[in-house]
Amino acid sequence: MKGILLVNLGSPESTSTKDVKKYLGEFLMDERVIDIPYWKRYLLIKGIILNVRPKKSAAAYKKIWWKEGSPLVVISERFAKKIKNKTDIPVALAMRYGSMSIEKGIKELVGRGVDEFLLIPLYPHYAMSSYETVTVKAEEILAENYPNVKMDVLPPFYNDPDYIKAMSENIADHLEGFDYDHILFSYHGIPERHILKTDPTKNHCKIDGSCCDRNSVAHHVCYRHQCFETTKLIVKQLGLKEDTYSNSFQSRLLKDPWLKPYTDFELEKFPNKGKKKLAVITPAFVSDCLETLEEIAMEGKEEFLKAGGSDYKHIPCMNDNDNWVDVNVKWISNWSESN
Repeated sequence: MKGILLVNLGSPESTSTKDVKKYLGEFLMDERVIDIPYWKRYLLIKGIILNVRPKKSAAAYKKIWWKEGSPLVVISERFAKKIKNKTDIPVALAMRYGSMSIEKGIKELVGRGVDEFLLIPLYPHYAMSSYETVTVKAEEILAENYPNVKMDVLPPFYNDPDYIKAMSENIADHLEGFDYDHILFSYHGIPERHILKTDPTKNHCKIDGSCCDRNSVAHHVCYRHQCFETTKLIVKQLGLKEDTYSNSFQSRLLKDPWLKPYTDFELEKFPNKGKKKLAVITPAFVSDCLETLEEIAMEGKEEFLKAGGSDYKHIPCMNDNDNWVDVNVKWISNWSESN
C-alpha cells in the first residue's frame, strides 16, 4: 500500500525555556545545520549557545505562540488534514525536530499497512540544513527499522509551475489594497560554505553573482541559485517591474559568512533609498513560523519603521491555503499513478 509522509521543520513543545532548550539542542546539534567537527559542535552548542540562547528564543516564541500551540505545528496539521480529505492514500505528518519525529511518522504509515511512501519535505529549495537533513534522516530510519519499505522523495519544487502559480496568487491576494513601492523576497539564510560543500562539481559555485546564471548540474543542489530562480519566476508571473523588488537572506547564526545581502541590513537601508512602503515575502517557508511571524512580521517591521519607513506589510506564507493544498494533492496523485 502507498502512503505519504509530510515533513516540516518542527517546534518546541511549549514556550518554556526548558522545552526551547531541548528543541534547540536537537536542532543545532544536527551536523547538517552546524557542520563542524562533533567535538567543536558539542562545545559550542552545549557549552555556550544552550546556556544563553534558550531564554531569548523562549521570549520570542511567546510573542507568536497561539492558544492551540506552535503556529508551525498547528498550520501543518491543518494542511495535512486538508490533504487527507482530498486523497484516499494514508497521510502522516512529521517534523524533523521535536516530538513529532520522522520515525513516528514512518511507524504510523507502516502500522496502516504502507510499504511504499512518498516523502514530501516541506521546503521548496535544496539545502543541507533543511531538505537534505530530512531525506537523510528518513533513509537512516528505514535502513535501521524498515528495510523492506520503499521511499520516493519529492524533488525540491522551487521552480514547479504549480507551486509558482500558487505562491504568486497568494502574494497578489495579500498585496491587494497595499500601495507598496518595493517588494523584498527574504529567504532563510545559510552559511556560504554550505553552498560550496554541496557543489558536486567542486568548482562551479563562486557565490559572486555570475555562477547562478550559468547552467550547471550544481543547480540541482544549490540553495542560492534556487532562491533566485524562485524570485525570477514569481516576478514574471506577477509582472513586477525590474526596480520594484530585490532578494535578501535572514536568520544568521554565528560569525561565519552567510548568504548576502542580509535582510536586517536591507530593511535599514530602504527608507534612505526612497523605498518607504515595503512588502516582505518569505518564499523559503511554506508555513508561518518563528522566522516569519517574529523575525519578519514583528522585528522586521520595527527595524524598517525605525529607519524611516512609512508602511510595512508581511505577506503570510501559503500555510493551509486551498490552492497550495491542491498543488500537493496533484503531486501525490501524479506519483501514485506513475508507480
